[in-house]
Amino acid sequence: MPHLRRPGTWWRPRYWGISARSALVAATVVLVAFVLAGAGLAFILYRSLLSGVDDAAAGRVRDIVAALQFDTGPELDAALMATDQRIVAVQVVDASGTVIKRSASAPDAPLVDVAAFGSGLRTGLSDHASRDGDMRISGDTVDAMGGRYTILVGAGSEGVESTVKTVLVLLMGAAPIVTVVSAAVTYGLVGRSLLSVDAIRARVAEISTSDLAERVPVPTNYDEISALAVTMNEMLARIESGHDTQRRFVGDASHELRSPVAAILSALDVAQAHPELLNDEFASATLRPEAQRMESLVEDLLLLARADERGLALQRRDVDLDDIASNEMGRLLRRTTMTVDADLAPTRLVGDPSGLSRVLRNLLDNAARHATSLVELRVHGDGSNAVVTVGDDGPGIPEAERERVFDRFVRLDSDRSRRGGGAGLGLAIVSEVVAAHGGNVTIEDRPGGGALFVVQLPLVSVADGSYDAGGRG
Repeated sequence: MPHLRRPGTWWRPRYWGISARSALVAATVVLVAFVLAGAGLAFILYRSLLSGVDDAAAGRVRDIVAALQFDTGPELDAALMATDQRIVAVQVVDASGTVIKRSASAPDAPLVDVAAFGSGLRTGLSDHASRDGDMRISGDTVDAMGGRYTILVGAGSEGVESTVKTVLVLLMGAAPIVTVVSAAVTYGLVGRSLLSVDAIRARVAEISTSDLAERVPVPTNYDEISALAVTMNEMLARIESGHDTQRRFVGDASHELRSPVAAILSALDVAQAHPELLNDEFASATLRPEAQRMESLVEDLLLLARADERGLALQRRDVDLDDIASNEMGRLLRRTTMTVDADLAPTRLVGDPSGLSRVLRNLLDNAARHATSLVELRVHGDGSNAVVTVGDDGPGIPEAERERVFDRFVRLDSDRSRRGGGAGLGLAIVSEVVAAHGGNVTIEDRPGGGALFVVQLPLVSVADGSYDAGGRG
């Protein structure tokens, strides 16, 4: 993978690789989550352990209260004064504030001020409430045999604190390990995933315009990187197809332009050798037709080049399609002796008048070029579409060729050759202009024989902008 890092900027994450940045993010997230989870765990553990010792102290208080219903304070069973890991001190205080019964570990003075306890069990006085500050006090004041007594039971909190501290130390020791491991695993996994990306990048770097048939490797896993590789291969296929089309287009254009240029040069050579032949008849019969043919071809090529570059932008205005068809039919009748059978219903749509004239002109010229004696023209509305049909009684177009004829420089067999001087661009222009209007053009069999071109155009144009489709068809 190419080295993109600037010198002296290793410490800035923006210049790190994706693997390193991913590892940093993963480590940060894990560390924060670990700290929060550890703090929550320690808090829950602390509260749970305190609750346990408070419950033990409260249980001892209840046992002593129950015993005082039958015995006086000094007569209480010694077992009730016993201590363990949780219960660290037990006292029975009389109404005068004197400790009359206590455990061996309890002091002679009350653990806390007995005034803090009234009738009813009170548990969990915090550590700082006791005189030595290392136990939690629970207690109750009851009226029993022999008088009024206050029972105080101290539960040790040092064990709880020690346990929680141990857990915190373990968590603090584990946090760096977990963080480093997560960063390393993330770095490795992302780096392994990026190997496929690097392979794709290396292959793309090797592909040149002279060999667009190459494709990037597609990983076996069905993931985002695999989808990226498939998409890039599809893009390369489109680029290859466009490059091939452009190369064929340039070759065909060069071939088509060579013929009129060669004819003009030959005529000029003849005129140079025989100046007496260079007159109006020679110019109008020889030079002008070839020049006009070359001009028409150049205009067609420019139109298609604009369509390839940014699409055809159309002028949007109300257009009477039947009027355009009538004008183009009149033009055709002035140039040919063919019979033109027309049925033009009033049809108005929003579109580009120059572009639509170009469509009708090219279709009528194509029909006249291949017709035996008859050209048919129909214009009418059909729901939300305007429909134009142009037919001829010629040899027709095989069904397998009906899409290919709209490609550029395409001519079929000799029966539909360029007898009229066509370069094979007329139908390609028809397809481009109709598509720019949001319509479509298809070819069908004409009843009675021949070809029938059907153009469907939306009555409301989907195009915008400006477009000049002028020129000859």
